[in-house]
Amino acid sequence: MTDFGFARATDEAVAIRIELADQVVQTLRRAGLPAFRDGESGNLDQSGAVVYIDFDAEMASAPVSVGWRCDAGLTQTAVKALASGNRHEAQAVRYPGMIGLHMQSALIKILLSTGIIATLENDNMNPDHVLVFGRVSDLPPALRPTFIPGI
Repeated sequence: MTDFGFARATDEAVAIRIELADQVVQTLRRAGLPAFRDGESGNLDQSGAVVYIDFDAEMASAPVSVGWRCDAGLTQTAVKALASGNRHEAQAVRYPGMIGLHMQSALIKILLSTGIIATLENDNMNPDHVLVFGRVSDLPPALRPTFIPGI
């Protein structure tokens, strides 16, 4: 069982997802971005691309996702502004989310350029996340794209 009480994926499926997550981290690092798997660093204040693995057996979405974590100081500023209730501080509250949305496009383009299938998240809880489904090379030949998009 997972933390939320759902059936856990098989060990084989989890191993494949971990391998995919590691490929995503490596791809983003090669592009010059700080990237790490969720829970890997032990430091919740680390900023950069955070790669999450879904351990659920039933997949409602992608097995791996990526989110952008801003600098801890920026996040703390947003939390303080939110707690103050001062509507003039709204920009400080919105700013980390805006950065995440701007980074989303860059993350997708970087992943797609290396053959990793990635797309926008369609979820109100994590609208700035990127869904990762696998590598183009994992697709059966008949389903692989025959062109490289001009990204």
